[in-house]
Amino acid sequence: MRRFIRIALAGLALAIASTGGAMAQHGQDPNKLSLGVQATGTVKWELAAMAALGIDKKHLLELDVRDVADSKAGQIALQAKEVDVILSDFVWVSIQRHEGNMVTMVPHSLTVGGLMVDPAAGINSVADLKGKTLAVSGSPVDKSYVILAAEYNKLTGGNLTEDASAKFGAPPLVNELITGGQAQAALNLWNWNSRAKLAGKTELISVAAMLADLGVSETPPLLGWTFFDETAHAKKEAIKAFLDASFETKKALLEDDGVWDKIRDAMNVGDDDKLFAQLRDDYRAGIVTKYASSAMQPAEQAFELMARYGGADVVGSSTELADGTFYKGYRK
Repeated sequence: MRRFIRIALAGLALAIASTGGAMAQHGQDPNKLSLGVQATGTVKWELAAMAALGIDKKHLLELDVRDVADSKAGQIALQAKEVDVILSDFVWVSIQRHEGNMVTMVPHSLTVGGLMVDPAAGINSVADLKGKTLAVSGSPVDKSYVILAAEYNKLTGGNLTEDASAKFGAPPLVNELITGGQAQAALNLWNWNSRAKLAGKTELISVAAMLADLGVSETPPLLGWTFFDETAHAKKEAIKAFLDASFETKKALLEDDGVWDKIRDAMNVGDDDKLFAQLRDDYRAGIVTKYASSAMQPAEQAFELMARYGGADVVGSSTELADGTFYKGYRK
């Protein structure tokens, strides 16, 4: 009897092992990835929608989402191999590749913000910023500010930093300065600009429109899902599953109003229906619907522009976008 039980147990173990092997062969094992994302970032909206719609489960994803304080903290976490994927910008990715750190990215968003103005300030053009107080999210080497300075230089031949009184700070402070009347113009992130619009301020020009005026053919995808080449190789199926899920979620956010009701809590808008609708509509304007690494010429043009006007402080030692900045192992 004991011998029979041992044989039966051994057979059961073999059957389980065989089933597990078959599941692995058919892609049934979870695709495990760790993500480092800003706790208060709008990227959390996509992840919330992905979970609410069950798209992560559909693609057999097992995501370990870890909060980071800001983009810099995310970059550090990625470099330390504490997470597999973060959200970063193509300029940082290019700099890393030129320095031998082989990270790569797939576009996530086209929206980066724009220049908001007080309608009573008499600012009808970027050229009118001369003598005005300008609130800016970030620092003098922030990419959007470099683009604004380039646009100002094109229109006036002048130096924006010298001609305007610029106040640099975090997005909430910048929004407070423009809505409170302490600045006549503000260059801020898109989601804070949505709030400024509801406070009666208007968008004079978007960063995308400035880039177009400066000769960049299309809006480049500034932000993207970023990971190491070695991760893309070692976790190829997981990376593909995640990117597929990301694009599927974006499509739902673009086309289905009902999805937004499911993620309202993540948007932190409370009962403010106007803010909810404004954020939804502005978010949709930046959704990426397709991707091919061979179609990233706008990013190359934007990089060259930032190199020309921002120099090494913005783009590092190289004036050209590094080969492989955009991941070649995936297309949508």
